[in-house]
Amino acid sequence: MKKWKILSEKDVSPSKWFPIKHHTVELASGVEVDDYFISPLGDVAMVLPITKDNQVVLIQQYKHGLGEVIIEIPAGFQQERKSLEASAIAELEEEAGIRTTEDNLTYIGKFCNCPTKIYNVTHGYIARNVEFNSVQNLEITEEIEIILKSPKEVIQMVQNGELWVGDSVGVIMKAYLMFPELFV
Repeated sequence: MKKWKILSEKDVSPSKWFPIKHHTVELASGVEVDDYFISPLGDVAMVLPITKDNQVVLIQQYKHGLGEVIIEIPAGFQQERKSLEASAIAELEEEAGIRTTEDNLTYIGKFCNCPTKIYNVTHGYIARNVEFNSVQNLEITEEIEIILKSPKEVIQMVQNGELWVGDSVGVIMKAYLMFPELFV
C-alpha cells in the first residue's frame, strides 16, 4: 500500500474558519485525479475530566454543523503556538471552568472521524481528580451546559446512543479499556 502523491495544491477556502484545499494527486496505481478536495481542519485536544468525587464532566451544546444539541467531552482545536497538552488544558478551563496541569493529563490515543476528505485528528487525554476552580470563558458561538455523571452512567449513555459524537465516544471507550477501575 502506497500513499498518494500530491502533484499540486491550491487553497480554495471560503473562510479562515473552514479551510479547503484542491489537490491534484497521483494514486498508487499511477492514475491522476485532478479534482480531489480536502479540508485540513487540524488537530483537536479532547479531555475526559473526572472529578475528585468520581464524576465525569460532560458538556452539552448546540453544534450547527449537525443542527443538534449534543453531549460530548471538552475539546477544541490545537491553539496556535501551543502544544496539544497546553491546548487541552486551555479548552478544559474555557469550556468547563476546570484548571489543571500537564502532569495531570494521561494520553489516551488519537482518533479520526472522517479520514477520506478531512484532516482532523483528535488527541484524547484523561484528567483525574479535577475540580471546578475557574470560570468558563466561552467563545461567542458557544453556550455550554455542564453535566456530571458517574463513569458507569457515561458508559450507559454511550450504549443507549445518548452520547454519540465519535471522538468523545472513542476517548471514553479507550479510557474504559485502559483504566476499567475508573468505571466501576
